[in-house]
Parts: sequence; C-alpha cells; structure tokens
Amino acid sequence: MTGASRATPGPVVLIGGATKPRGDALGAFVSLAHGRDGACVVVITAASGDPAGSARDWHRDLTLAGCSDVDAPVIASRADSMDASIAARVASADAIFLGGGDQVKLVSIVGGTPVGAAIHAAHVRGLVVGGTSAGAAALAKTTLAGNEVDGAGELVEQYIGPGLGLVAHPTIIDTHFSERRRLYRLFVALAEFPTLLGLGIDEDTAMVIDGDEGRVVGAGGVTFVDARDVRYSNAGSGRGEPLTLSAVRVGVIGSGYGFDFAARDLIIPSD
Repeated sequence: MTGASRATPGPVVLIGGATKPRGDALGAFVSLAHGRDGACVVVITAASGDPAGSARDWHRDLTLAGCSDVDAPVIASRADSMDASIAARVASADAIFLGGGDQVKLVSIVGGTPVGAAIHAAHVRGLVVGGTSAGAAALAKTTLAGNEVDGAGELVEQYIGPGLGLVAHPTIIDTHFSERRRLYRLFVALAEFPTLLGLGIDEDTAMVIDGDEGRVVGAGGVTFVDARDVRYSNAGSGRGEPLTLSAVRVGVIGSGYGFDFAARDLIIPSD
C-alpha cells in the first residue's frame, strides 16, 4: 500500500533535530507518509558527514517509528545526486525524509540535480516531505547557517543562501533552537532579511505545514520571529555597532497549537 497523492503540494514536516524514533514529532511524519501502511519512505542523508552510516541509522530509526518499507540510498556527492538510478529510487518514493548534518552541504549536493528534481516533483504531486535539523533548515527557500562558535571556539561566519524551496512561505528556519540558544542568531539574520518569517524549532519537535496552516507536534515548541514592522534597526549601518532592533514581534507556539502563515499569527485549537 502506498501513500495517497493529491492535486495540491504535499505537507512539509520540519523537525528541530534530536529526533526520537518513537516520539510524536517523527510520528507525525510517519502518519502523513502512511509509513505504517506499507508506503515506501526514502531517506536522504547527504547532509551528514557520514552519509552511509547515517543511512543505516535512519533506516533503523524509521523502522522503529513504524515504517515497513524504508529505502536509504547513499548520496555522498553531487555525482550521486546526478545518478539516474538513485534519482529513480527517489522518484518512486511515497514520502521523502532528509536527515541532519550540514544544510549548506545538503543544498550543494542535491540542489539542481535529478535527485533534487525528484524531491520537488514528489512534493508537487502531493506527497509529504520531511526533514530534521539540517534537513529541515534546507527545505526553506532561504537557508541559514553559521554565526555561532564551533567546537574549536572559533566564530563561524554567517551563511544565508538558497535552500531547496519546498516551504512555500517566505521563511528562514533554525533548529535545535531553545537547546542551543539561537534566538540572537535568528535576530541577526532577520535584521538583514526582515521580510522573512523566522521559525526556531526545538529538538524532537515538528512544525507540520499544510497549505497556509502549520501545527506544532512534539516535546518542545516553535518560536516565530516577525521583523517586518521593526521601528528601528542599525543593521547595515556600517558603523560596527552591536545589533540594535526595536519592536520585533516574537511568539512561541506550543505543541497542539497551530499557526496561520498568511496572517503570521497563532491558531488556538477549539475545545
């Protein structure tokens, strides 16, 4: 049995990382994928520093989550994304999931290739596409990385560039959000790109987007940051001052609540 397709683009499931196989966040993806009903879920681990090892891990975790048919092709390079046989495996999927790692690496390997085209085609024909950590960040049209201290204590330069573009709304996505205290990083990015909506997704938490509406599922919450109506910003002043912003709109969406992407506002569930 396969996942049902529909005439409109499919849902997008964005998970903030540290995904538990039996957690509600991954469970939301598996349910939309019809993974427990025999649908084929293809997992792509190109973002990982060890794509083959990550493919094995995700095959195990998605199986633990209830999926009975998991295909995890090893995509370690752009040449792999150009391979017609691998692209055919992705094209035959009933749902697609992108693992974590480095979102810039993921986009550089998959973007503009037959594998990337197969992901887009699956989404357009109504299938669910999900991602965790880097896999979630890469699904927006604009991708954020860097601007934080690495393991060696060095500040990594901020990167803002193109993503895979499956999230229709103008967003920029950050993950491991509360756990890694990334609110300031999101402020800096939105000071430069104030028309984008910032979404900061906590670990083992999903924002499930279907059309103009999203819902939060899982252990944590999703922080939204709207900088369109900022009254003062010194971003781009060239004076080398610390970032100063006034009247940024920030909210937190807890599990079980929804979000209207057109209005950029909370949806309170009815009793």
